[in-house]
Amino acid sequence: MASEKVAFITGGNKGLGFETARQLGKLGIKVVIGSRDLEKGKTAAQKLQSEGIKVDVVAFDVSRKADYQAVYNYFDKNYGRLDILINNAGTSSEDFRGGNKTSTTSAEVLHDTFDINFFGVIEITQTLLPLIRKAPAGRIVNLSSILGSNTLHATPGSPIYEAKAFAYDASKAALNSFTVHLAHELKDTKIKVNSAHPGWVKTDMGTDAAPMEIPDGAKTSVRLATLPDDGPTGGYFHMEDALPW
Repeated sequence: MASEKVAFITGGNKGLGFETARQLGKLGIKVVIGSRDLEKGKTAAQKLQSEGIKVDVVAFDVSRKADYQAVYNYFDKNYGRLDILINNAGTSSEDFRGGNKTSTTSAEVLHDTFDINFFGVIEITQTLLPLIRKAPAGRIVNLSSILGSNTLHATPGSPIYEAKAFAYDASKAALNSFTVHLAHELKDTKIKVNSAHPGWVKTDMGTDAAPMEIPDGAKTSVRLATLPDDGPTGGYFHMEDALPW
């Protein structure tokens, strides 16, 4: 088994996931990209390989239940452990600037959003946790958003007070709850679990209106993925700043 650290990044073939893979790879960490479309994942991996990064790609679609066990089998066979899990894949079908439409948000939109942003994260984390427990110092990073902060949503004048996309916001608030609960369960282990707010970033979801470039957006995930032994767990961060739940 390889002695170098190995990281699994869901949705790692583009955007923030791809840049997170690049930055971790530059630190000497072997990165494995999880991609819904395996061919797109292979193309992304080739780009990283051209930069001297050790990278592999596996098929991972949150909606394909067989993929969960296949991913476990891949890491178990090739490494016998997993050092870093970055739950990066996420979705939203709502218009973030379309006003508050909570009363008309459909059950379909809620189910589709939660399946990927919440239930999928829980399932892949629970599936891979036995391998993370075998790592010398496991790190789990859940890609949340400042839009998951109930405190800021309820505070008039906060930066997000007028930004209400109910399904997405609620899924990230629920994800934050998972972070808190899992971190508590693992508090006496070497595993650290944290939520990351990357910032408003120029991605497909963030659009070109966003003020942050993708390399800066990946920094929070990379920091939390490489925390030292005395680093925080059960937290909610943007860069080094703690955010209110």
